[in-house]
Amino acid sequence: MEQADPDADDPQGGQVGDEAAADGQDEANEEAPASESSEGSAADAEPDKPESEAGSESNSNSGNPGQGEAGVASNAGDGKDEERPAYNTGDSVEAIAEPSAPDALINKHNKLPADYAPDDLVYPDVPFIFGEYIDKRMLRKDAAAALERMFAAAKDDGVALAGVSGYRSYARQQELFDAYVERDGEAAARTYSAEPGTSEHQSGLAMDISGTDGACAASSCFAGTPEAEWIAEHADAYGFIVRYGEDEQAITGYKYEPWHVRYVGESIAAEVAERGITLEEYYDAVPVSAGGQ
Repeated sequence: MEQADPDADDPQGGQVGDEAAADGQDEANEEAPASESSEGSAADAEPDKPESEAGSESNSNSGNPGQGEAGVASNAGDGKDEERPAYNTGDSVEAIAEPSAPDALINKHNKLPADYAPDDLVYPDVPFIFGEYIDKRMLRKDAAAALERMFAAAKDDGVALAGVSGYRSYARQQELFDAYVERDGEAAARTYSAEPGTSEHQSGLAMDISGTDGACAASSCFAGTPEAEWIAEHADAYGFIVRYGEDEQAITGYKYEPWHVRYVGESIAAEVAERGITLEEYYDAVPVSAGGQ
């Protein structure tokens, strides 16, 4: 892996399109309007989200290390449901106390600081659907090493994977979110695009993946492909989870994104996969409903 420059400029700074425009919003953290994308409608797509009025109770999994005392609240076993925002209104969002924690819960209720940028970003030595060495090619060191192992294993099984979009800065997410708000209005934009600070891509632990032809990159047509099926079956062995699963929108706040994987480490990934749960459920976190956004 080649050490990356976390301050490197994105040659596509003027681009505002990450998700596939045709599907409208297949990816929660996609990059701006596809019509303005120099790399194609899906080249920068991605998903992320957060917000909430989380409580301070500890959860059954000893707490989200990234949340601290003001992190995710647990309703398990306490017999009561605290009243919290059902969707991201931009209010009552908790700041993540330890943003560099590899297993931090990042969603519409739990937000990364605006000035947070990982200090160990590298370029994983794997194929991408674009050739430039730019920000979205990067991941944090451990996640990049795991991605390399996963891609190599897929190749051994006859499945060719390619990266689509990795690290994205707070400022870049702001550009994308603002572009979607201008195009579709704020209420609509919140249903498919992550507000700055709530995107997992800012953590440097998330990667959007496609086949090497990029035909279904960050698009609903990726579901059911050999690449998507391989990822769903094997990602946990390398410390990744498919972050936004099918029929989990009411919990995660985002539509099914079989292309978006998040590195959480092998132990948590194995438990999430074995139990068939989301990261929110792993931490007994408040469900993030996308309804009404």
